[in-house]
Amino acid sequence: MPAPSRTSILAAMATTGSPREGGSADCRHAPATERNRGPILEVLRAVLPAEGRVLEVASGTGEHAAYFAPRLAPRLWLPSDPDPDLRRSIAAHARLAACPSLEPPLALDARDPDWPVEEAAAVVCINMIHIAPWAAAEGLIAGAGRLLAPGGLLYLYGPFRRDGQHTAPSNAAFDQSLREQDPAWGIRDLEAVAELAAAAGFGPAEAIEMPANNLSVVFRRL
Repeated sequence: MPAPSRTSILAAMATTGSPREGGSADCRHAPATERNRGPILEVLRAVLPAEGRVLEVASGTGEHAAYFAPRLAPRLWLPSDPDPDLRRSIAAHARLAACPSLEPPLALDARDPDWPVEEAAAVVCINMIHIAPWAAAEGLIAGAGRLLAPGGLLYLYGPFRRDGQHTAPSNAAFDQSLREQDPAWGIRDLEAVAELAAAAGFGPAEAIEMPANNLSVVFRRL
């Protein structure tokens, strides 16, 4: 049996009931989004450049994009995902948001050597690198290094290990469940991610403690 894809785990994490009032059959909903979007928004307001395009890699359901774009205007928010079903969900949430600064979703796989976007002031990736092979983290950081000019920002959010240790028992249990689904998945060591970033031309990591034992990790392009 083939290993489950990132799309399948996102679908399992999302609600599967009828669309919310005013919603669309294409709209997927991930309960974690409503819990983490407020704290993430606070950090993004503090660290993002005041203007320019923000490329979101692996936008998933699109709920973050629809929530952040109007609250971070006049910055442009460009969502993306390699999965067409998720891009339909992103587009459906975007229609509901009706936000001029929210751009149509791109078909983008972080592992690709060429990304279909020419410029961005920042790259944001939320809850991706632990439910994807390590090659996705490598591609994400290499791609951000190619795309961003000096001073550009790379923002990551999710659970991380620090000094080779989990930061909470719940993270250890989550890591085990991920690896049981696919041995290529798992919570990453922050130090290993920082090494990738340094090799791609980024400065040291700024780690910000977040609720539910997650981190916001900020890298700036040198």
